[in-house]
Order: sequence, then structure tokens, then C-alpha cells
Amino acid sequence: MAQIILFAPLIGALIAGFGWRLIGETAAQWVTTGLLFVSCILSWIVFLTLDASVTQHIHILNFIQSGTLDTAWSIRLDRLTAIMLIVVTSVSALVHLYSFGYMAHDHAWKEDENYKARFFAYLSFFTFAMLMLVTADNLVQMFFGWEGVGVASYLLIGFYYKKPSANAAAIKAFVVNRVGDFGFALGIFALFFLVDSINMDDVFAAAPQLAETQLSFLWTEWNAANLIAVLLFIGAMGKSAQLILHTWLPDAMEGPTPVSALIHAATMVTAGVFLVCRMSPVFEYAPEAKTFIVYLGATTAFFAATVGLVQNDIKRVIAYSTCSQLGYMFVAAGVGVYSVAMFHLLTHAFFKAMLFLGAGSVIHGMHHEQDMRNYGGLRKKFPVTFWAMLIGTLAITGVGIPLTTIGFAGFLSKDAVIESAYAGTNGGYAFWMLVIAALFTSFYSWRLMFMTFWGEQRGDKHTHEHAHESPTVMLVPLGVLAIGAIFSGMVWYNSFFGHTDSVGKFFGVPYAEAGAHGDAAHGEEAGHGEEAAAHGEAKAETKAEGEHHYVLTGAPGEGAIHVAEGNTVLDDAHKVPKWVKVSPFIAMILGLLTAYWFYIVNPEMPRRLAETQRPLYLFLLNKWYFDEIYDFLFVQPAKKLGTLLWKRGDGDVIDGTINGVSMGVIPFFTRLAGRAQSGYIFTYAFWMVIGIAVLVTWMSLTGGAQ
Repeated sequence: MAQIILFAPLIGALIAGFGWRLIGETAAQWVTTGLLFVSCILSWIVFLTLDASVTQHIHILNFIQSGTLDTAWSIRLDRLTAIMLIVVTSVSALVHLYSFGYMAHDHAWKEDENYKARFFAYLSFFTFAMLMLVTADNLVQMFFGWEGVGVASYLLIGFYYKKPSANAAAIKAFVVNRVGDFGFALGIFALFFLVDSINMDDVFAAAPQLAETQLSFLWTEWNAANLIAVLLFIGAMGKSAQLILHTWLPDAMEGPTPVSALIHAATMVTAGVFLVCRMSPVFEYAPEAKTFIVYLGATTAFFAATVGLVQNDIKRVIAYSTCSQLGYMFVAAGVGVYSVAMFHLLTHAFFKAMLFLGAGSVIHGMHHEQDMRNYGGLRKKFPVTFWAMLIGTLAITGVGIPLTTIGFAGFLSKDAVIESAYAGTNGGYAFWMLVIAALFTSFYSWRLMFMTFWGEQRGDKHTHEHAHESPTVMLVPLGVLAIGAIFSGMVWYNSFFGHTDSVGKFFGVPYAEAGAHGDAAHGEEAGHGEEAAAHGEAKAETKAEGEHHYVLTGAPGEGAIHVAEGNTVLDDAHKVPKWVKVSPFIAMILGLLTAYWFYIVNPEMPRRLAETQRPLYLFLLNKWYFDEIYDFLFVQPAKKLGTLLWKRGDGDVIDGTINGVSMGVIPFFTRLAGRAQSGYIFTYAFWMVIGIAVLVTWMSLTGGAQ
């Protein structure tokens, strides 16, 4: 079954990419979409029936084998894999279906140009590469999938290759990701150097030893676990658009909207979060690296939320929202609650994909107008899209009943992240950054809704008159994703953020019951009682009579995630003060009320505020000037160096040398040789005598020795 899930998209991509001339464009679309739905259905079967306590290794074929290096292609099937399978295949299948309507009459192509089969082939190829990444059983295979999604994203972002901006965005995404990928590759090299293997099980088993190993790198000594974790995270920074390597993500909106929904909302950009959770046995022994992840993730969440406040392109608002939400996921992983990071990844996939597809529906109906300043009053023109995006907004902003587990998906997963951040940092920097980001998220999300669906119609009158709801084939995916945006948080809350025993059972991690004074009772797995007792003794708590306390006792590699001894953040997150639990809800209310005041009650307020706070407005509108700084530090010097090597190196030195030799030196000696050809016998006799004299002299001095 797992093999079918993995290879069905590849088969669809090959048929659509190379066989569409034989079967036709429409058939190619149906083949790719049908095979994706097969993968999706099987993925849900695997997810719902998986025995999480057993990690399956399904061999596909042998690959590079040299000495101790073995990169055999195998599927690693555990709870982490199963979660990513349903995320990737569900979103991809719905995006394929949605693309039937969205790409039916694309304004970027002429009627006689064939583009649909190529587009669907790219989508399916991307899905295969992503599935290859999440099912990897060794780091080389993961790297192949990692680079595969990079290639596919380049093709999809630059799908409108006739537009210079699309080509530039595709190149930018590819180049920026190469920076992160270089760090990822160095991390793999370091692991093979120290562990003598790149297989997951071997790396996980060696994690405790890595924490006790020193490694020389860049002329200094490093703790091996910290160095490897940082290098791996640099790869995650690029793919998941974290601060410093984030600049490619908003520009990637140049691709068709279904691409944004598939790649930049639900799948590829979450690969970095998956990598950190997959390598949790290494990260758990790298405390400095985890601290770095927490600070960078929190800063990214804040940065992207501030930029999203003033963006006017509907897709760019959602893109910066994605960047911000990825920061939330990394904070959860950084404090060691990997289950919560995966919880937010899962719920985010549903509501963010729905927001992107909803935005695409509006763009499609508004004849590809993307500037929200030209929208307004569209809820009657787009009734289904409006309700879908409203549900997505309720989910992302975190609407629910405080201090309960009743609410939209984002309410439960985002609150879980914020509570974990408070517990993991003692109410430090990360917690406050995430709360502020939650306020900003509410503001820009409701700003998008108010500017698009409420108020007076703005922009071209003809466009508004001919605005129309999208076809059914585009609305069905919105309805399916809406179900996930409403219920996914409530359904899986206990599995991802419940008591320790619930989380341990769901992820297949052994756990044991510990008494109030650290006395182990009975465990889920035999043989782990002493470890649980030690853990319970270190973290003794006053419990209500009859209440059970559990601790995770799995060794690195036992179960889908690993929680080291002493990591009690999951348990502590449930005991944070009530004001901490309510703070995201209060932030959401403040953001909603501010947006309502700015865009419904007093629509002139944003313009006046932008004029009075012009420097701040431009600072945010220009994305903190990261692109300009990078252009000054890297792009312009690279161009100047290239120009220097071209004009001085290639032009003056290389071409000048060749031209000088061919047009100066050789003619000079040719003329000299010509003068020796006088035509007189005595001249040739003279040169013969000189030659004989030289020969005799050489024979006399060397004795004719060779």
C-alpha cells in the first residue's frame, strides 16, 4: 500500500508529461488527479489503521553502496510519516481537482497553446518528490526528495515563463534554497563522518554519544550534536522560509494560485518542520541549537506578521501569514514539544490551503485582479468563497471558547504552541513574540476579509460587474478543506497535545506511569519502569488523589518522536496560568476590533495613519528592506565581480592574450622567418654550417648521451 501511495503520483506525472499527445490534455488531467485521489484514500487508510508502536521499513531498491555507505531506498512508515502522507496527498489531490477550473482558461496562454498537461505533470512530480522526502529512511534519500521538491517548485513558480517576474521569482527561490541546502548537506556529511551511517536508526541510536563528542569545524571546537543540529536547521530555514532565508517565499506568489496552495501553504514549506521533528533524537541532545530555533522561529513569526499588516496583494498577505505560522511551528519544536509542532502543521495545512484556494477563487472571478484595494463588497458575488474564507479566517485567528477544547482548528493548535512556548521559556521572549504575532495575525486576516468582502466596491467598475462565483470543481475542494479547518483541532487535540500517555500512544513512544513521588507503577512498555521512576523522582508533583502521571520513556528511535529525560514541557504546558491560556484569545479580539474600526467604521483611518507614520509604513511595506540589504551586500557585488571577470578577465586577459598572440606575436616571427627565406644558395649553406657547428658542440659536451 505504501508503495502505491509513493509511486502513483510519479506514474501520473510521467503519463501527463510525456504521453499527453497520445491521450490528450483532458485525459492527462484526469489521470494525474485520479492517481492522486488513490494515494490520498490509501494515505488516510494508513493513518487511521497504523500501529504506531511498530516502525515499518519497506525496502524499495538498492542505491549507492560503497564501503559502509548504504543508501538503499526504503520507506520508513511511522506516525510522523502517516501524518505527512495525509497532509501532502489530501492537499495535492484537492489542488489537482481545483486546478481543473482555475487553469481552464488561463489568461497567460493563448487558446492554441498546450499548458494544462504540463502543469498537472509538474504538480504530480512535486507530490512524488514530497512523498519521497517524508517517507525517507535515510538522509541521502531525504536529500533527494528535498532537492526534488526544489526542482518542482522552480518549475511551478516559473510556470508563466513568458513573464520576467515569474522567471526571476523561480530563480530566486532556487538560489536562496541552495544556501540552506548546503547547510543540510554539511549536516549529513558530519553525521556520516561521526556515525559512519546515514540510516535513521543508526543516527538516532548514536545521538547520546554525539552530545559527548567535540568536532573541529571552521577553525574552532564545537559540540557535535549542536553543530549537526544547527546545520540541519539551516536546511530547514531555507525550505521553510525562516528569517534570513525567507525572501523567496513572497516572490513565489508569481506562480499560479494552486501552486501557492500546494507548495507554499501546506507541503514544501513544512518540510523543514518535519525535518526537525524527524531528527528530534539529535535535537534533544543539542540544547544550544534548540534555543537558536526558538529565538529565530519567534522572530520570524513576529517579522512576517508585521509585514503582513500592510501588504495589498491578497496572495502576499497569505504568504507572509504562512511565513509567520511556520515560525510558530519551529518554536514548538525548539522547546521540545514536537507533537505540538506537528499538530499546528496539520491544522495549518487545512485552513491555509483553503485560504489560498479561496483567494484564487476571488482572483479567478475578478479576472485576475489581486490588489485588495480594488475589491470591496464581494460577499454577494462570491457567497461560497466568502463562507469558505470566513471559516479559514476564524481558524487562523484562533476563534474558540477559551479554556475549553472547543474551537476552530487554529484555536487549539496555536494555543498549544503558545502555552508550550510559555512553559519552555518561562514566559520569555518567544512567548511574547507569539502573542503579539497572534494579535497582528488577527488584524491582517480580518483586514483581508473586510477589504475583500465588505465595504464599497473599489477599482474597475466593469470588473466588479462581471465578477462571478467560481465553478463547482473549484468550490468542492474549499468545502472539504473547511471540514478540516473546523474539526481537525478538536478531533486530534488529545493525540497531539493531550496527556503524556495519549501523546505517547499516538506517536508510538513508550511511556510509564509514575507516582507522585517518582515511584513507577506499570508502563505501556515493559522494561522502562526504572527510567520512568528516575524521571518521576526528578519531577515530583502534587497530584489529586487517584490521578495518574505518565512520563515518556522511549530511547532515541523508539517511536516517531523522541523526548529526552528531563523534558517535561508537554506536561508543564497544561499547567500554565490561565491568563497565558486566554492571552491568544484576547489578542485575537483586539486584532479583530482594530481591523473592524479601520476598515468598516472609519475607512479613512489607515490612509491617515500611513501618512503620519510614513517611515514605519514604508519600513513594513518594503519588508524591513531585507531585499534591498541583500541586493547591496550580495547581488550588486556579485554583478560587479562578474562584470570585472567578464570585461577584464575574459575580455582583456583571455581574449587579449589570444588576440595578441594570433595578431601580434605570430605575425612578427612569421616576418622574421620570411626574411631568412632569401632564395640565395649561400644563405641556406650558412644556416647548414651553423647547424652542424651546434650539433658538433652538443656532441662534444655531452658525449652524445641521451
